[in-house]
Amino acid sequence: MKQLKYLSGFFAMLLMAFGCEMNDNGPNANEARVNFRLVDAPANFDEVWVEVIALRVKADYDGSDMGEDESTWKEIPYNGSKMVNLLDLIGGNSILLGSEDLPEGRIDQIRLILGENNYLMKGEVRTELKTPSAQQSGLKIKVNQEIFGGVVYDLIIDFDVSKSIVVAGNSGNVILKPVLRAFLEESQGIQGQVNPSAAQPIEITVTGNGIEASTFTNGEGKFSILGLSPGPYTVSIVPNENFAAQSVPDVVVEQGKITTMSTVTLVEN
Repeated sequence: MKQLKYLSGFFAMLLMAFGCEMNDNGPNANEARVNFRLVDAPANFDEVWVEVIALRVKADYDGSDMGEDESTWKEIPYNGSKMVNLLDLIGGNSILLGSEDLPEGRIDQIRLILGENNYLMKGEVRTELKTPSAQQSGLKIKVNQEIFGGVVYDLIIDFDVSKSIVVAGNSGNVILKPVLRAFLEESQGIQGQVNPSAAQPIEITVTGNGIEASTFTNGEGKFSILGLSPGPYTVSIVPNENFAAQSVPDVVVEQGKITTMSTVTLVEN
């Protein structure tokens, strides 16, 4: 089952531009257009920068080859490597990594390839993020979702930063071990708003149906967690130490819908 909680939520994409030109005419009847978007980051650090080198997709359709050979992976093109500050991606913001028309069928998995120029900032202190050599071939994310001709999709890559940054024992090294999930944006989920702004940073954790997913509110107090299966969830709200935490049980997600919660107003301690 999906588990997304360790320090809190990481991989929604920069303000809609990654050097990629989008075709406004839409896909033809036999192909689906898939926009690959990167989302969500926590507020534990001031900045978290990752270098995105490439994005590849493996799709299953009539005449495709689903083997593990590199030739069966399709590269989603954009110009050069891109530096992304994951803290720009909270509250529903996203960066567009690329778009591609794919034959009708099924997206099996995607592969995100990061460079070595990854680091975080806490105040004026820059800490380099070490990347294990095993990840140089790319981070595989299982998708296993159908796409249909003539439809435009957003495929969301959710990067759980908190789980992805690990301090290695006594060495002092901080290691980047990305924890990712991916889903089509048409997936159902929960969104809402938490006041007041004085309670920020505010962490939101959704638990239920074998899922635990986290994010932080943006500057306006808004949050959104997508990719949840239908059913009831408990939404836990943890503000700064000056305000009391709250928990909202039985928030029901319905098939194909995004549930909007009533605005939550936190109380000072």
